[in-house]
Amino acid sequence: MAAPLQRYLEHGDTLARLQDHAGRLLRAQSILVSLLPPPLGEHCAVANLKQGALVVFAANGATAARVRQLVPTLLDGFAAAGVPLREIKLKVRIDQGAVQAAPRTPRVLTDAARVSLEALAASLPTDAPLRSSIDRLLERGRHDDPSAPFKPPGAQARKAPG
Repeated sequence: MAAPLQRYLEHGDTLARLQDHAGRLLRAQSILVSLLPPPLGEHCAVANLKQGALVVFAANGATAARVRQLVPTLLDGFAAAGVPLREIKLKVRIDQGAVQAAPRTPRVLTDAARVSLEALAASLPTDAPLRSSIDRLLERGRHDDPSAPFKPPGAQARKAPG
């Protein structure tokens, strides 16, 4: 299957240029990854290479800022690898799939923490803001189901009108 496709790509002038460009991009990507420190290389991708300008997508602003500091070194590294560049442009491209929040894990108070917090709350005046905060924390920690809605201490359950 690959041989007929390869033959088709080699015969069409436009497709041959496209294949050449894709090959240059793959080579530029491998050079970029080899020149960057491992954590940065994993978060960068070559987007385009045109007229001596390499466009690189960074996963976030921090990565882009760090790679921007390395541009002179990268230019030298690409030249040494046989790919002379005039400039390297960095663009932030956030992967929308990676932006989703991780599922929340329930946090549970240990018995020792509960005892310590109860002792601290008992030592505070009843009208102290810290005491009311600790009481709310202790009340939340008493729920068997961490996803249950928070009900402030002393709140009464509403009765249905009837």
